[in-house]
Amino acid sequence: MNRIGIIAIIIEGHKESVARVNAILSEYSELVHARMGVPNHEKDLNVISLVVEATNEQVGAMTGRLGNLPGVTVKSMMTNKTY
Repeated sequence: MNRIGIIAIIIEGHKESVARVNAILSEYSELVHARMGVPNHEKDLNVISLVVEATNEQVGAMTGRLGNLPGVTVKSMMTNKTY
Protein backbone atom coordinates (compact mmCIF):
# COMPACT_ATOMS: atom_id res chain seq x y z
CA MET A 1 0.00 0.00 0.00
CA ASN A 2 1.13 3.53 -0.74
CA ARG A 3 1.98 6.09 1.88
CA ILE A 4 2.48 9.86 1.62
CA GLY A 5 5.85 11.18 2.68
CA ILE A 6 8.65 13.67 2.26
CA ILE A 7 12.24 13.11 1.21
CA ALA A 8 15.06 15.58 1.83
CA ILE A 9 18.19 15.39 -0.32
CA ILE A 10 21.34 17.41 0.35
CA ILE A 11 24.20 17.44 -2.15
CA GLU A 12 27.47 18.86 -0.83
CA GLY A 13 30.45 19.67 -3.03
CA HIS A 14 30.00 17.01 -5.71
CA LYS A 15 28.80 18.63 -8.92
CA GLU A 16 28.87 15.29 -10.75
CA SER A 17 26.38 13.91 -8.21
CA VAL A 18 23.80 16.56 -9.15
CA ALA A 19 23.31 15.04 -12.61
CA ARG A 20 23.16 11.53 -11.15
CA VAL A 21 20.55 12.60 -8.55
CA ASN A 22 18.41 14.12 -11.29
CA ALA A 23 18.69 10.95 -13.38
CA ILE A 24 17.56 8.78 -10.47
CA LEU A 25 14.69 11.14 -9.66
CA SER A 26 13.58 10.96 -13.31
CA GLU A 27 13.41 7.17 -13.04
CA TYR A 28 11.09 7.49 -10.04
CA SER A 29 9.11 10.49 -11.33
CA GLU A 30 5.77 8.65 -11.12
CA LEU A 31 6.13 8.63 -7.32
CA VAL A 32 6.81 12.37 -6.97
CA HIS A 33 3.90 14.78 -6.40
CA ALA A 34 6.01 17.88 -5.75
CA ARG A 35 9.64 18.89 -5.94
CA MET A 36 11.50 21.97 -4.74
CA GLY A 37 15.20 22.57 -5.33
CA VAL A 38 17.30 25.27 -3.71
CA PRO A 39 20.86 25.68 -4.96
CA ASN A 40 23.46 27.62 -2.99
CA HIS A 41 26.37 28.18 -5.34
CA GLU A 42 28.44 30.14 -2.80
CA LYS A 43 28.49 27.17 -0.41
CA ASP A 44 28.55 24.50 -3.15
CA LEU A 45 25.37 23.02 -1.71
CA ASN A 46 22.06 21.90 -3.22
CA VAL A 47 18.91 21.01 -1.28
CA ILE A 48 15.99 19.14 -2.86
CA SER A 49 12.73 18.33 -1.11
CA LEU A 50 10.17 15.89 -2.50
CA VAL A 51 6.59 14.99 -1.65
CA VAL A 52 6.00 11.38 -2.65
CA GLU A 53 3.29 8.74 -2.66
CA ALA A 54 4.87 5.29 -2.72
CA THR A 55 5.35 1.98 -0.98
CA ASN A 56 8.07 1.52 1.62
CA GLU A 57 9.97 -0.63 -0.85
CA GLN A 58 9.89 2.03 -3.57
CA VAL A 59 11.06 4.76 -1.19
CA GLY A 60 13.80 2.49 0.14
CA ALA A 61 15.02 1.66 -3.36
CA MET A 62 15.12 5.31 -4.41
CA THR A 63 16.70 6.68 -1.23
CA GLY A 64 19.21 3.83 -1.14
CA ARG A 65 20.45 4.63 -4.62
CA LEU A 66 20.58 8.35 -3.86
CA GLY A 67 22.38 7.87 -0.54
CA ASN A 68 25.14 5.85 -2.20
CA LEU A 69 26.22 8.81 -4.34
CA PRO A 70 29.26 10.80 -3.16
CA GLY A 71 28.35 13.92 -1.17
CA VAL A 72 24.64 13.03 -1.02
CA THR A 73 22.66 12.77 2.23
CA VAL A 74 19.04 11.56 2.13
CA LYS A 75 16.36 11.42 4.83
CA SER A 76 12.75 10.34 4.45
CA MET A 77 9.64 10.50 6.60
CA MET A 78 6.42 8.68 5.77
CA THR A 79 2.88 8.74 7.15
CA ASN A 80 1.64 5.79 9.18
CA LYS A 81 -1.62 5.63 7.22
CA THR A 82 -1.72 3.78 3.89
CA TYR A 83 -3.74 4.86 0.84
